Amino acid sequence: MEHHSLTSLMIVVGIAFFIPIILQRLHLRFIPVVIAEIIAGLLIGQSGFNLISEDPTLELLSLLGFIFLMFISGLEIDFSIFERKRKKQQNSPNPVWAALLIFLTIMVISFGLSYLLVFLKLIKDPFLMTLIISTISLGIVVPVLKERKMTDGILGQIILLVTMIADFTTMILLTVYAMFRDEEGLRVLLLLVLFLAFFLAYRVIKRFFSIPLFDSLLRGTTQLGTRGVFALILLFVALSEVIGAENILGAFLAGVIISLLSPKDDFIHQLDSFGFGFLIPIFFVTVGVNLNIWELFVDRKILLLMPLLLLFMYIAKIIPAMILKKWYSWKEVLSIGVLTTSKLSLVIAAAAIALDLGVIGDVLHGAIILVSILTCLISPIIFSRLFPTAQPEQTHISIVGANPTTLFVARDLMEENSVVRVYSAKQEIEHKMVHPYPLILVEELSVSLLEEKGAFESDKIVFATSDDEINIQLGKYAKRLGLKTIVIKVEDQSLQKNLTDDDITVYSTLSSTRTLLKALIDNPGLVQLITQHNKTIKEIFVSHSNYDQTPITRLPFLGESLILHIYRHGEVIIPHGHTSLQRGDKILVSGKSEELRRIRRELSYQKYIH
Repeated sequence: MEHHSLTSLMIVVGIAFFIPIILQRLHLRFIPVVIAEIIAGLLIGQSGFNLISEDPTLELLSLLGFIFLMFISGLEIDFSIFERKRKKQQNSPNPVWAALLIFLTIMVISFGLSYLLVFLKLIKDPFLMTLIISTISLGIVVPVLKERKMTDGILGQIILLVTMIADFTTMILLTVYAMFRDEEGLRVLLLLVLFLAFFLAYRVIKRFFSIPLFDSLLRGTTQLGTRGVFALILLFVALSEVIGAENILGAFLAGVIISLLSPKDDFIHQLDSFGFGFLIPIFFVTVGVNLNIWELFVDRKILLLMPLLLLFMYIAKIIPAMILKKWYSWKEVLSIGVLTTSKLSLVIAAAAIALDLGVIGDVLHGAIILVSILTCLISPIIFSRLFPTAQPEQTHISIVGANPTTLFVARDLMEENSVVRVYSAKQEIEHKMVHPYPLILVEELSVSLLEEKGAFESDKIVFATSDDEINIQLGKYAKRLGLKTIVIKVEDQSLQKNLTDDDITVYSTLSSTRTLLKALIDNPGLVQLITQHNKTIKEIFVSHSNYDQTPITRLPFLGESLILHIYRHGEVIIPHGHTSLQRGDKILVSGKSEELRRIRRELSYQKYIH
């Protein structure tokens, strides 16, 4: 029996290993990896060759994969967008209120459509179907928005907020539904205990992060951070089961806690690598293994339900999206409705819970999952075809501190079609420094005055005043606002040592000049390449799972471009022929502009979709 169990596990893990390779070789990027894993499970399971039989080992690992998937779902929720300062746009909606109104409309319409299915005697429970119709897959929506570079715009923020609210609310309502169906309605009040534990855990862990000793242990070789995450997941899963709630809610809340702590990208990559590299693929393949799609074509009621359910899922999202018609075109509004119809992991959770409670049977369970798979295949494709191609947005750059260097840099950036604004205190400006550049004068370089003048409403910001303390203070404030690219000038080396934030780039005139002179002596050709051909060198982030552990010699789209450096976990790697890329790498590439755009599209496409 043990040998058979290991054989089944070996087949499932082998399938999970080959799926990304097959998708890459056959150029099937439009198919989400997890959908391909479910389809592969269908082929080797009850619907296909029936190579896998029931065994405890596979069931346990599949359950752990499901729990870790819910943890990742919570981790993906970025609460900072509620606080993020957005560029003011005329005639645009408030993202938070628009998202709340859209979600409430989705719930109302979903409830009405569910009752219609009850009226047609296709289902028995309208509340479960309301949750299924109203869910949205964060793992589908986020990669599509990032590929379109929409995450920072008002429309992109609205879509993200709707998705996040739907994810969080549906998870809570699903747990409450399960407790009532299990005749434990009074125990719903015990959810307050779970949320109290959530609050206390967040406060305690956040306080530990501010202790230098704890921080040094996290950065050590004991992998304390990863161990702590798994301890946190199991703690909340166990607590959820004790109070009678679903264990996936505990895992989800554990992910939310880690998300609120704003972990570094390297740590998130470490968690992703473990989850999506081992446990989560086992779960998705097992989902396919346990489905018997042939049963769906025997039951006439199910054959009628599936197309109706698919249609209702789109209706429940497209009609609420019409709220945005006042500000956006028909194509944009319809595209939003189509994209937010994508659903998978939470639907699988809802269907699995309903199956365990006896609310639905195996056939209806399979039908719900199959319809969800179809939404993940159809929605991103229709969105890409329907959504209007946006013109390349100009990069908005604020430079605080006017001096000969920043003014010349402002001129160069403007020639590259960037929108640049230079801010300076009136007393620091010399008459001979007056230039026909966008120079904005303020009484003093304070947060309030700069915010009033719109300095922080930019994509990138540079603080280059003559006062190191002011630069540091303004830089930290910009970091709290959520700006992604922050550059500050700090000449005092003692102050530089205290600035270890990865999201803030520090430079000094003295060290820059010294470094440049040394480079001119040691590598004059390289400096000439950078200074005279700056438009052909780009930094590209590797986020596509298909190219994780791929040797650079096997990248078919490099053309004549050259990878100069690889930045990995704070280290610089000089690439050679057998050097492999890893997800999370930042690579410095030199080449023609069109080639660099193609490389960015290939390597920066998001990883797993769930």
